[in-house]
Amino acid sequence: MAEHVDLHSIRDFERLDFLARQVVEGFITGLHQSPYHGFSVEFAEHRLYNTGESTRHIDWKLFARTDKMFVKRYEEETNLRCQIVLDTSGSMFFPEEGAMGFKDPNKMAFSVYGAAALMNLLRRQRDAVGLTTINDEIEIHTQAKTNRAHHHMLLTQLAGVLRGGNEKKSTALAPQLHLLAERLHRRSLVIIFSDFLERASSEGDELMEALQHLRYNKHEVILLHVEDGVLEREFSFGNKPYKFVDLETGEEVKLHPESIRETYVEKRSALIQEIKTQCGLFKIDWVEANIREGYNAVLLPYLLKRRKLY
Repeated sequence: MAEHVDLHSIRDFERLDFLARQVVEGFITGLHQSPYHGFSVEFAEHRLYNTGESTRHIDWKLFARTDKMFVKRYEEETNLRCQIVLDTSGSMFFPEEGAMGFKDPNKMAFSVYGAAALMNLLRRQRDAVGLTTINDEIEIHTQAKTNRAHHHMLLTQLAGVLRGGNEKKSTALAPQLHLLAERLHRRSLVIIFSDFLERASSEGDELMEALQHLRYNKHEVILLHVEDGVLEREFSFGNKPYKFVDLETGEEVKLHPESIRETYVEKRSALIQEIKTQCGLFKIDWVEANIREGYNAVLLPYLLKRRKLY
């Protein structure tokens, strides 16, 4: 009997892979034309030959072009291990639950396409990458690897997140990050995509404790704060009454945005500043990732961190 082939999965994977490559290639082109001109994006396909080691893996074709000896890199020579963490809770499907396309995405779709682009960039540099998705539990967790089959599997998992839709799952970042800290047995760069919407100050404290756990275990951490810069940061809704629905609980409230905008913006800004201050104390990178401003904000922090570490 012929093996069943999921054509939808294949098409989803190929589309995600294509878009990720387009994002990365555009990013690299822009990098050379930006104030970061000269920033190293020579991907780790090779390393310089060290006198005295075996000549077995020298790239002689490259030597003929450059008159310098380079050795081809292999999986065991991976420089960096990266674990990409996606918050897949209900709030990540704002502002429109069905906006899962590449253009005008909601926070979840933006995170998926951003993660796919990061994976492409990591693979080009021969860095190992794994994927973890969390809401009120860890749903997907893979080890960090570099091979092509693993890369294919990760993109297939991400495509599944795009197809899955919102099941109104709640947020429980802190306990799941504690678990993740124990599962990552080797020092890694942990990049977390989340809107970090904690419901109470005590939960915010628990989140910082979980992030400290990752740092205590010697992991580097980048927090990508995924948000809609117009609706969530500025609360810029039209001048009319709205019904707001909690994407995790289904609770509803009717109000006029104008009546609370000033208070909302003030309190939200204070909360974000508090989190950023605490991150600074524990040497955790906090990065604003506005879904309306493209994916470069996702890619550049990784390269900057990589340059510091290696």
